[in-house]
Amino acid sequence: MNTALSLFGPFAALLLAPLLPGIINRVKARMGGRRGKPVLQLYYDIHKLLKKSPVIPRITGPAFAAAPALNLATVVVGLFLVPLGGCAAPLGFEGDFLALGAALALGRFAMILAALDTGSAFEGMGAAREALFGAMAEPIFLLGMAVLAYQSGGFSLSDMLASSTPSMDRPFFLLLGLALFLLLLTENCRIPADDPNTHLELTMIHEVMVLDHSGPDLALVEYAAALKLWLFSLLIAGVVLPTRSFAPAGAATWEALAPALRNIGSGLAVVIATTVLVGLVESFMARLRMERVPQILTLAGAFACLAGIVLWR
Repeated sequence: MNTALSLFGPFAALLLAPLLPGIINRVKARMGGRRGKPVLQLYYDIHKLLKKSPVIPRITGPAFAAAPALNLATVVVGLFLVPLGGCAAPLGFEGDFLALGAALALGRFAMILAALDTGSAFEGMGAAREALFGAMAEPIFLLGMAVLAYQSGGFSLSDMLASSTPSMDRPFFLLLGLALFLLLLTENCRIPADDPNTHLELTMIHEVMVLDHSGPDLALVEYAAALKLWLFSLLIAGVVLPTRSFAPAGAATWEALAPALRNIGSGLAVVIATTVLVGLVESFMARLRMERVPQILTLAGAFACLAGIVLWR
């Protein structure tokens, strides 16, 4: 039964992650007094793209062809490392947060290499920006995970996100949650760090890197982006949830499973709430100038450092 509960998180992500961009767009539309696109729009787009034939630039090589699938695979591996609602992650092990950071870095590297493989100066500009901001974001992510590991006394994400109960009189979890939320905005190319709907050359980061991807390749890129948004939302849920408990081994009765199921439901609710918050941020904020994007990451690093200071005081 524990195995089934632990597998529920990754498979729920694989099925429900395309809802998140739709929720963000619907929140932005409602805040602007518009009806907006359907919440299921990304499902329709992925289905449409999968039926099309890809147009591959003749100058590109294996790196361009393999990047979308490799990027998607790294995010899927990350989902199997992050627990949902206190249930141990299916692939969890000691030090798995380092593996999570490495998997995300590998996916980023694959997409940067694909952009450079096109030989386009335009995509090369986006790749350079992605490399710069990635080099700033990854140490902050590892710092946040190291602080959480120190707080929990464990080195597995399943232990780090299920070993203690946050309370409002301890700002540690609030500060760490804010740091992860700022990382979510940057890593997922959301406003104010980036705008996934823009077509202005001087402000594009992620979108300019995938301009030459089409058909099924673009479908994999869009799907991986939705999964990555789910993954970071899940990390935030693991930090801010007030209750975390594992289902007893071999539990088969409702009384035994009820706490774990409630925690899973709470985790999914926080994922949706985080997505709604992203939509609200994008409704009230504008895209920052490129030179100010590092300030977002600096603020995230400051929150992570403050969380460590609060913990060690």
